[in-house]
Amino acid sequence: MVNVYVSSVIDAGADSVWARVRDFNGLPQWHPAIADSRIENGQPADRVGCIRHFHLKDGGMIRERLLALSDYDYSCTYEILESPMGVANYTATLKLTPVTDGARCFAEWSAEFDCAPGRERELTESIGNGVFQAGFDALKRRSLR
Repeated sequence: MVNVYVSSVIDAGADSVWARVRDFNGLPQWHPAIADSRIENGQPADRVGCIRHFHLKDGGMIRERLLALSDYDYSCTYEILESPMGVANYTATLKLTPVTDGARCFAEWSAEFDCAPGRERELTESIGNGVFQAGFDALKRRSLR
């Protein structure tokens, strides 16, 4: 099992950042790699079990199921159902923690998954930097406006 963990401090309160990332269908509004997204079967985007179907700007398609959503803990957990990345048993959690010194929050995004032998480093890098850190960097830019 491969583990990826990325953390960052965002110069915006947890409530403000959570308002952006809470919407399971809202990735295109804040993540630079996402072209479009929809929730399958017309379900609400905050219903545990709903499935988002989205396209990457490079043309790839991913389907993910929401496993947990907590407004109290500012966290969501999801699993990948279909992806061009070559991962299996992929589960990820995005979590925010308020920083009490100023209007900031500590953001954590982690995942664990299985993959073909020899691809661990490549996938850790592409998910850690290309997905997680890229998302945090975009949130930081949006938070400064």
